[in-house]
Formats: sequence, C-alpha cells, structure tokens
Amino acid sequence: MSLSQFTAPWWLLFLAVIAALVVGYVFVQKQREKHTLRFTNFALLEKVAPSRPGRWRHIPAILMVVALVFFTVALAGPTADKKVPRNRATVILVIDVSLSMQATDVEPTRLAAAQEAAKSFADGLTPGINLGLVAFAGTASVLVSPTTNRDATKVAIDNLKLSERTATGEAIFTSLQSIDTLSAVLGGSDQAPPARIVLLSDGKQTVPENPDDPRGGFTAARQAKDKGVPISTISFGTTYGRVEIEGDRIPVPVDDPSLKEIANLSGGSFFTASSLEELRQVYDTLEEQIGFETTRGDASRPWLILGVVFATAGLTIALVRRQRLP
Repeated sequence: MSLSQFTAPWWLLFLAVIAALVVGYVFVQKQREKHTLRFTNFALLEKVAPSRPGRWRHIPAILMVVALVFFTVALAGPTADKKVPRNRATVILVIDVSLSMQATDVEPTRLAAAQEAAKSFADGLTPGINLGLVAFAGTASVLVSPTTNRDATKVAIDNLKLSERTATGEAIFTSLQSIDTLSAVLGGSDQAPPARIVLLSDGKQTVPENPDDPRGGFTAARQAKDKGVPISTISFGTTYGRVEIEGDRIPVPVDDPSLKEIANLSGGSFFTASSLEELRQVYDTLEEQIGFETTRGDASRPWLILGVVFATAGLTIALVRRQRLP
C-alpha cells in the first residue's frame, strides 16, 4: 500500500515511537544481562535465583509490538476498492427477433437460447436496477418499460415472436427514447441514473442498408455516445448458421464487424457467443459490470481485528506462563 491509500497517513509516524519502544526493550534486556554477569558466584546464583526463562519470555512483548503496528495502520485509515451494488441504474435489454434467429447452429435455436440466457440475466441483476426490454426486426418495440419487476420482463421474453428484416438503428433509437422517458418520470433528481443498452443480434442491419444513414446503427451509436449511454453488443451465433425460408436454405452468418463498431462508437463493449453456455458467461460478465460499482472504502477493520488478536495472544501468554503482564 502507498501513502495515498490512507485517509490519515500522519498516524504512520507513530511507527517511529514503536521502533523506539523496541530499541528500549532490547536495551533493558542487555542491561539485565550485565547485572547478572556481575554476580560472580554462579553456583550460589543457581540456588537462590528462580529458573531463568528461555527466549519464549520475549514472545508476549513481540506480540504486543506487532499489535501496536496493526493498530497504528488502522488509525492511519487504510482504504481499499470495494464492489457496491448499484441502487440506481437503467438497463435496456435489446433482442434481435429477425428470421435469422431461428437458425439451429445454436441449440435448440438462436432465439430459444437467447431467451433462456436473457431470463437468467434478468434474475441476476441487482434489485435496484430498472430493466427494460426492446425487441426488433424490421421495426423496434418497447415490450417492457424500465422497471424493477423482473417477472414482467421474463414473461415478455418468453413471448418474443420472429419477424422479417433487421433494423438495428431503430432498436437503439427506441432504447434511448425509453431511457429518456424514465429519466423524465423520475424528475426531481439532480442527475439521471447511469444507463446502458445491452444489444444481442446475429446479423447485419438490413433496414436501412447503410448503417451511417440517419436511422442507421452507426448513427444511433453516435447519439448514444453523446447521451453517455454505452452499448454492449453481443454477436450471437456462428458463421455456418442457416435458415430455411420457403424451401430454400439461406446462410445467416453472424456479423461481428458491424456490432463491434456499434460498441466502439458508443463507448461500450463487444462480445461474441456461439452457444448458450458462452452467452450465459457474457451475461454474467455484464451483470458484474452493470450491477456493481467500484468505490474506495474504509479498510481499517481487518487491521483492528489483527491488532486485537495479537494483543490478546500476548497478554494471555504472559499471564499463563509468567503470571504477570509483559
């Protein structure tokens, strides 16, 4: 630990006092040895003097010195990083329901696996987070406005229906509008709660074709950046996925580059998953990132505990072995 990690580092100067006590203790012991050597009749000394204690007699003093060191560190106010559950945050879970999500390269289908993992994600978020749900294909719809009611979100996830086309930009714009609406409803607070969009998709945007169009995914990602809302994108599926439409087997490979660019433009993170287990791992990571914040907090309690333990041990040994305090 560095001095910058203490709230009252000047207390560490007391370590010099402890060092002086150690020097004094050693000096006193040396003086005792000199006085003992002046008694030249060692035979008589053995008869009149009690048995001399061994080196263990220093253990109580050593334990007390160590305890003083621990107490001093505690007084200096050590701090440490702590993960604290968020009690104010908004998360919009965005799920692609385009026809490519019926591909079976992820068992049983991409959509079924996404639904199962999404419900686990909803259950794993800390209770204070408002979770909303947006589904998108050719258009985007808010299925559940941000709420702490996880049951409503999970019911909506179970009822997702497939549709044609993929409008990734509309999904992001719709999510941003839902976040703005919640912030307006919360009103009075000086600052809106932090928000994030978690977008799961498997394919390239088709509406509009150019992601840089006014309603395109890249444009929406830039707006999210301006609003301070990072987008965590999840590319879900494999490169060999196929779907059968009107008797034709059509390849539907995942589109990593565009989803990665959306994450980069918005200041978010990009993930890939090609199985239900991998998707669960991604959501677990996001739960840690979203549900907790790292803060500097007081860390003196362990030092106090150690000080009490060592002081108690020193006093106990002194009383049991020598019938007096050190």
